[in-house]
Amino acid sequence: MTYLQHFNLVDQPFRLTPDPEFIYWSKQHARAKAYMESTIWLADGFVVITGEIGSGKTTLLQSFLSELDDNVIYAVVSQTQLTPTQFLQSVLTEFGFKPFNKRKVELLDMLNMFLIEQYSSGKKVVLIVDEAQNLTHKVLEEIRMMSGIETHKEKVLRIILAGQPELRETLDSPGLKQLLQRVRLRFHLSSLDSREMREYIEHRLQIAGQKNKELFADDCFDVIHKYSGGVPRLINTLCDTALLCAFADNKQVVEKSDIGAAVEELDWQEHESNTGLHQKLEQIQQRAMDDAHVTQIELRSDGELVAEHTFPLGRVIVGRSPDNEIYIKSKFVSRHHAQIVSDDDGCVIEDLNSTNGVFLGEKQVKKYRLRNGDKISLGVHELTYHDLRLSKVELDEPVEDQLDDADTDDQDSAAVNEQ
Repeated sequence: MTYLQHFNLVDQPFRLTPDPEFIYWSKQHARAKAYMESTIWLADGFVVITGEIGSGKTTLLQSFLSELDDNVIYAVVSQTQLTPTQFLQSVLTEFGFKPFNKRKVELLDMLNMFLIEQYSSGKKVVLIVDEAQNLTHKVLEEIRMMSGIETHKEKVLRIILAGQPELRETLDSPGLKQLLQRVRLRFHLSSLDSREMREYIEHRLQIAGQKNKELFADDCFDVIHKYSGGVPRLINTLCDTALLCAFADNKQVVEKSDIGAAVEELDWQEHESNTGLHQKLEQIQQRAMDDAHVTQIELRSDGELVAEHTFPLGRVIVGRSPDNEIYIKSKFVSRHHAQIVSDDDGCVIEDLNSTNGVFLGEKQVKKYRLRNGDKISLGVHELTYHDLRLSKVELDEPVEDQLDDADTDDQDSAAVNEQ
């Protein structure tokens, strides 16, 4: 008898191979998928998804790919320790070419012609690079150049880079500033918290055919989180080993002692995310992030303040879908209604082809550089923009300097919005 028969399961619940059928949609996984989906409806979609080893990036990519429409052509490159020429060859091979023994200029011409042909046929083309943390700066620069291929109307290649946290550090390096400016959205998959981890385990057991809702005793979950840190791959390894331990002792329920036995069998230590040092580092990083926030958005409905949001440099999405950074539950707001982009020069709001539009007063705007205090209407809701950098300036500068800066800002803002 196998442990599947012993526990009345029809499938192995904690296998390590990616399987979209077993995916658990935590809030952050749902948001990451929404960001990937945005590459389809944004003509210049370029998204970066990062996460620790075993956080579910590959499973997420497979789920995304399984739901693409027939009008989407895609290539997936997973072998990333390549030269620029080898990378181009890998991409073209995925698109069905035999690009070997070709010079680089010929490879670029082949790719350019292919993308233009697909665009003319009404097809959308997506390039997905997994394990992107291994890409060299030269290959990343090649990807930047590829992202710029366009017709007279729009860009023709959507790009998704997925990789481990080192990818974030690489992209933030000074030599890749131009590439980073092309990236529309970035998202980092964090570990599951205790509640999400329990839901994750119960979800996988249910998919595997579990009928006994208490296959894991209540006191197991804190111990599982203590040693797995909420990382899906580690959760799977620990739970699978614990099931084997319980099966060996002919138990019908996995108990806390079985988790302990599994930890000893695996020779694991407490996960670093649960140590005091790690928590202190996270607190320091969080304070640094708070200091780096430059944009504040106040959300009002019928004049009443509903929520306040602060953001660092980068892009955030506003819409009816719960996975958005600014979530507005309203029938007048589209699923992904608008994006707000904070940069070194201020903040820009852009309509994402919403049904009811974005308004500044009575004027509908497609793309608009916001001024401090501007009020933007989305249906019956109002967004008020505040540049947090101005409040920091007020603490440091004399009043005369502030007035001079304000005059200059007004002139610059007027010039941008007249374009």
